[in-house]
Amino acid sequence: MDLLLSSHLIKLITGPRRVGKSTQALLMLRNRNFAYLNFDSQQLLDAWDADLVMRMLDDVYPGYEYLLLDEVQNLDAWDLWVSELYRLGKNLVITGSNAKMLSSEMATALTGKYLKVEMLPFSLEEFFDWNKLDLSKLNPEQQTDATALMDDYLRNGGYPEVVASRQLTRTYLDTLFDSIVWKDVAKRHNVRNITDLNDLAIYLFSNFCNPVSANELTEELGFSSVNTTKKFMDYLHEPYLFYYLPRYNNKLKLMKKAPRKVYVVDNGFIAAKAFSLSDDLGRLLENQVFVELLRQGYDTDKTMFYYRSRNDKEVDFVLRKGTHIEQLVQVCYDMSNAKTEKREVDSLIECAAELNCSNLVVVTNNEERVVEKNGYGIDVVPVAKWNVPLAQA
Repeated sequence: MDLLLSSHLIKLITGPRRVGKSTQALLMLRNRNFAYLNFDSQQLLDAWDADLVMRMLDDVYPGYEYLLLDEVQNLDAWDLWVSELYRLGKNLVITGSNAKMLSSEMATALTGKYLKVEMLPFSLEEFFDWNKLDLSKLNPEQQTDATALMDDYLRNGGYPEVVASRQLTRTYLDTLFDSIVWKDVAKRHNVRNITDLNDLAIYLFSNFCNPVSANELTEELGFSSVNTTKKFMDYLHEPYLFYYLPRYNNKLKLMKKAPRKVYVVDNGFIAAKAFSLSDDLGRLLENQVFVELLRQGYDTDKTMFYYRSRNDKEVDFVLRKGTHIEQLVQVCYDMSNAKTEKREVDSLIECAAELNCSNLVVVTNNEERVVEKNGYGIDVVPVAKWNVPLAQA
């Protein structure tokens, strides 16, 4: 963190609300002289006067070395103001809960001026650390506790506020969801039809890990237009609620036309919001694996996809480094059944042949072995031991 702070570049900490971005920033700046502005304050936004604010900061925090701007995306034209502060030589740490903060249409003024740290809810390893267990060094006496914790994480996710109070998971995340939809989506984009926006979100929660298209959603939910559906889908991605994984195709035009698979930033939201009558552990594990890939640096624009073969066989994740496909990852909660193994392995091999990739992995709940078939060696690994290759664009 000292190395990060010593850089003259803007330090940008992004991620969903309530994952600890502000806490991380405050820990970084502990024992240092810093000034602080919270842009979640409507009072500050309503009475915004940049010159007056800077004079007040000098009065309240004399001689400050760093300036922390919390949830700065709430300020109109924030990027232009931050760029001006950078030119004035301010050492800036900023946080934001918007996935498009640095997209081409919003923050071109900051190009080349920032270092980005993206935070997500606790990973499985961090969840174990919090529970004082080392996931990589479990002894036999800890196995029962570890199994219970892995199941808990799979079903309830890793939001820091609820890892200590699991009985509050649904209530807390239900409230957080409502806050995100109202504050970060409806208010930000002047959405009047909150009911449709909410219906779409609930539908996406209930269909996580499934392919969706704007056309089908428009028809299914009775929306007025496909454009409205597309806008709402984008709005729900901005606060890091949902991600949309494209289907891999060498032809960009075909890739853009294909349905995208929908994923949720944390399994706890699924527990809180999805309309489901039964547990679907396979899809929960797939969603967990997706979020871990995000955490490792893969993104849904350049380096991570799903794939469907000419015979309609599917592989869950195609991981790419540059133009090279480095690994295919299939997710299967329980592959102990011979029929299930055949289905998953045959799909993986068929896709591997079409994509010319021999680095094949099946991530399971707790099985570990190697499957040899048709000249391919497939690593079957439990999620607790699964390591992904380091993502590079």
